Amino acid sequence: MLLCPGAATSRWLGFGADAVDTLGVRLVSVDRPGLGSSTSAPGRTYADFAADVRDLAGLRGLACPAVVGNSQGAPFALACAEAGVAAALAIVSGADEVAAPEFAEALPAELRRLVDTTAVDPAGAEQIFAGFDADAMWDMVTSGSPEADLAVYRDPGFEAAYRRALHEGFAQGPAGYARDTVLAMGRWPFDLAEITVPVDVWYGEQDTSHSPDNGATLAARIPGAVRHLVPGTGGAVLWTRAEPILRCLLGRACT
Repeated sequence: MLLCPGAATSRWLGFGADAVDTLGVRLVSVDRPGLGSSTSAPGRTYADFAADVRDLAGLRGLACPAVVGNSQGAPFALACAEAGVAAALAIVSGADEVAAPEFAEALPAELRRLVDTTAVDPAGAEQIFAGFDADAMWDMVTSGSPEADLAVYRDPGFEAAYRRALHEGFAQGPAGYARDTVLAMGRWPFDLAEITVPVDVWYGEQDTSHSPDNGATLAARIPGAVRHLVPGTGGAVLWTRAEPILRCLLGRACT
């Protein structure tokens, strides 16, 4: 299985170590260009990322892997599925297509301004997002999280791993994160209706930051997608429900 990590995090922050061992899963996490140890690629696209994953899978003997897309990694994982580079897909607390017309009236004012700026001046928006660093990202994640998620994030071991992943994500500067965010906040240039592999969409019912409707519209746009709404948690579903996510994805990939 291949993991597309969340915003500004390196491959260091995986998930479900115990579940991976129990299920016999080989979990491979990848740094997107400009994050962690991955070479920067200014102006890169979703299609470029899907091509990179195809090459990686071939070089490392991964065949056609099952893919997990978390948070801002979600649209990149969807691009892989649409390009035929995924055997099955789990979107977990995925950054939704906030520029889609379905959400025009649903976004908070500040997010609406960023989406509009990205549409009319993507280079300017990229400069705005380049103002973030690892500490600002940590503050943004924790300030907008419900108590159920904070119990996860503030666990000393998890916090250390998350902060390490963020600092590695910004090790080359903010350009990698900025490019990811411009891509995520713009219209996605691939057709969700063309995805033919099994897709499961997972959101915590207390998640108010990743999708205006907790993935209901997203799941409806993908043929056959199954939506799971998890009670008692927010955006930390990847770490609070790792085993059922992996079991479900493993079952989809093997059918």
